[in-house]
Amino acid sequence: MRQSSGVRGEDSASAESADASAGPVGTSADDTVGGAPADGKVPAARKSGRRGRRAKKPAAVGGEAAGVEATDSTGGEGSTSGPAAGGGDAEGAEGNGTATAEAGRKATRKAAHAKKAGPKNRAAKRKRKRAVRIARWTALSLAVIVLGTAAAGYFYYEHLNGNLKKSNLNLGDKQLDRSAANAAGQRPLNILILGSDSRNSKENVELGGAREDAGRKPLADVQMLVHVSADRSNMSVISVPRDTRVTIPKCTDPEDGTVYKETDRQIINTSLMNGGPGCTVAAWEELTGIPVDHFMMIDFAGVVSMADAVGGVPVCVDANVYDKDSGLRLTKGSHKVKGEQALQWLRTRHGFEDGSDIGRTHAQHIYMNAMVRQLKGGTKLSDPGQLTDLAEAATKALTVDKDLGSVKKLYDLGNDIKRVPSERITMTTMPWVSDPLDPDAHVIPKPGDADKLFSLVRNDIALDGKDKKSDKGPKPTVPAAPKGAIALTVFNGTGTAAQPPATRRASDIAEFLVKAGFTKATSDSTPRAQADTTITYPKTAERPDAEAVAKALGLPESALRMSPTVDRVTLVIGGDWRTGTKYPKTEEPEEGDASKEPTAGATGDGKKDDKSGKDGDNKAPKSSDPLNGNDTSACMNVNPLNRF
Repeated sequence: MRQSSGVRGEDSASAESADASAGPVGTSADDTVGGAPADGKVPAARKSGRRGRRAKKPAAVGGEAAGVEATDSTGGEGSTSGPAAGGGDAEGAEGNGTATAEAGRKATRKAAHAKKAGPKNRAAKRKRKRAVRIARWTALSLAVIVLGTAAAGYFYYEHLNGNLKKSNLNLGDKQLDRSAANAAGQRPLNILILGSDSRNSKENVELGGAREDAGRKPLADVQMLVHVSADRSNMSVISVPRDTRVTIPKCTDPEDGTVYKETDRQIINTSLMNGGPGCTVAAWEELTGIPVDHFMMIDFAGVVSMADAVGGVPVCVDANVYDKDSGLRLTKGSHKVKGEQALQWLRTRHGFEDGSDIGRTHAQHIYMNAMVRQLKGGTKLSDPGQLTDLAEAATKALTVDKDLGSVKKLYDLGNDIKRVPSERITMTTMPWVSDPLDPDAHVIPKPGDADKLFSLVRNDIALDGKDKKSDKGPKPTVPAAPKGAIALTVFNGTGTAAQPPATRRASDIAEFLVKAGFTKATSDSTPRAQADTTITYPKTAERPDAEAVAKALGLPESALRMSPTVDRVTLVIGGDWRTGTKYPKTEEPEEGDASKEPTAGATGDGKKDDKSGKDGDNKAPKSSDPLNGNDTSACMNVNPLNRF
């Protein structure tokens, strides 16, 4: 076996062991012809000579090469000069007429030294080989682990995706256009959160009681719209009581094709029975004029598992409470509810305030605020096992729209919401009055206050009143262009979930503008649908042009917005302007106008509403019972009839 890393000890030889009858010049010890002994073995001297020749090149470069001392080319170790170069080794050769006895003795001493060093070299080599093998196996093992982990992560990811149940976003004939982007191109997010009273599983029947309802279609007993601002600086939540009578538009069940006719005689929680959550989305868009981007629905069992996964949710009651209908029983003070007790808290209505559904919405706000604070505080996010439990609970508990139907999209949505500071979260309940058709059982939106609340959300204005003044960007340095030079497109956006578009709105307004001097005004028949009339412009320099159009139509400054999503001044006639060529002014109820105020006791707390503020006060009306997300002192008022 060839060695290139050093001189093997067993290859050393004295002058007496040198082969004087080496083969012809140029024949190496590996050759099969000339000079080979009968046993086929190559004499040690030849081996040593071969190593000497190999060592010559590195020796000439400058010193020792792999343990072999460099020598002069005229003699000594590794010398190839003279006739003996073909087969004798200078270490043991007496000559062939060239090597001296002195050279042989030197070679003998060097060989003896090499023999002592040999075991160390072999050990070092074995160590190096072992290190190489270990490195290779380590690299291979790491690769297997990484690939295995990646595969496990992928399969678990797919498992979580498989947990999610998915359904169509909107089952109505019409769907509102998405909210307009702001000047930075960011869009707000509107997510409808639904709590289903489904009893279509053994677990849900056990948790929800009412076994006679096991086969009926579920109702949406919890309904909250979560609005995340375009810049993610604030979040607004609007709850609508389940007993609110609304217009439920025509919906088509995607599973069996059943068509449910439009009705204005039902309460909003029954909309879920008309084909699924997509019909509740359609009802919300008709009620509020707010475009819904996504929905998430959770059932009884989901509430329980989610509460357990986050380790319980802190709540508070101002007295001992026992509601025999929900089963909730708590002593006065703060408690951390989880499991079935968390579900009891969310379902209790008789135990709180006046025993109506309004008190239940307030209890749900306290619960949701506390849960958000826990998750934002990382309560359960540092323990991988608990995080896995939360992921399992969340995905198994949810039914979502198809566009939100993956863990990644839910994760991205969660990150968007996580960016909102707790102190900029505002929970509200739709302002309401008793329903004239059934005042003891149902409610309807309170004129004025409910409209204002919905309008603030539509226009992406924070309900806490802490928004910075509208940033219109730098003021244009040039005046508006001549009317005849302003390129302008008009759209008809008057169609809603329940109302067909008003005919010829875009063309009528475009004709009016042309007569007013805006000769480049044109109409576009592409369907649009939005609640508010808006004028959008792409650049700061074009704001004066948009202002000129607004002035000609009587539109308020609040209708103007800058957005890179348009390439010219764009007017969309909304559902708030279905007739005429001048925008109708909206009027707030006059101070002291009792005819437009609810009577005492019309709201859940039995108190007469305060005014929502002066015209232009961009803040949630007091009648919506706003609750700040950072309020840890909120405590539910217990109904005197349900105390113990």
